[in-house]
Amino acid sequence: MFRHLREDIAVVFERDPAARTFFEVLTTYPGLHAILWHRLSHRLWGWRLKWLARVSSHLARWFTGIEIHPGAMIGRRVFIDHGMGVVIGETAEVGDDCTLYHGVTLGGTSWQKGKRHPTLEAGVIVGAGAKILGPITLGPGAKIGSNAVVVRDVPAGATAVGIPARIFDEKDKEREAAAKKLGFSAYGVGADMNDPMVKAVHGLIDHSVAVDQRLEWVIAELHRLGAGAETGRKPDDHFDPAYLNKIVD
Repeated sequence: MFRHLREDIAVVFERDPAARTFFEVLTTYPGLHAILWHRLSHRLWGWRLKWLARVSSHLARWFTGIEIHPGAMIGRRVFIDHGMGVVIGETAEVGDDCTLYHGVTLGGTSWQKGKRHPTLEAGVIVGAGAKILGPITLGPGAKIGSNAVVVRDVPAGATAVGIPARIFDEKDKEREAAAKKLGFSAYGVGADMNDPMVKAVHGLIDHSVAVDQRLEWVIAELHRLGAGAETGRKPDDHFDPAYLNKIVD
């Protein structure tokens, strides 16, 4: 038990830069409290003390704002950041090293008994407000963007965004790489959102990618013609307009 507790607290320090001390994490992180409380509720559920398990999970929701059904399967080193409004259904399965942000729902789409909630395999990240619905599977390392509504399987390592969620294509991956160079990650916002600001930001990123490609081509051509060799420059050096003027002159 104490080994699992140390793991849970270490995960908070690993994934939340706001965490400062062991005591602070242990006493003020509702996501951690919800996970610890769920272990008790889940054990009671396994012992067929189901009413008592439901009472326990109900108290946990009251104290933490996080609702985890005692029948849900939660792996090790799962981190629920902030956590308010998180709902995890009875037949949901959350694998090791997953991260859930506030407002996430792992819900069902049927009133039938049996498996009706999603399965998150190891290392899945689910952004704030996302809804994962039905007996679907999110493969290892998948990422779900904020406010996405996912109703289909997501392959391992893929990123899904939008309503309904769609998998990032090659153009999206190129944009994501360019966004990271600019200092932020745009995986949580789809280009098809009807938001002028989002479209403008993605337009700027696409323009930046196009400009970078043209500059790389120009530098490569100069190097091929011998200009780079004469000055000791390489094609991947930082582009300087003054250098281009010097070559042209």
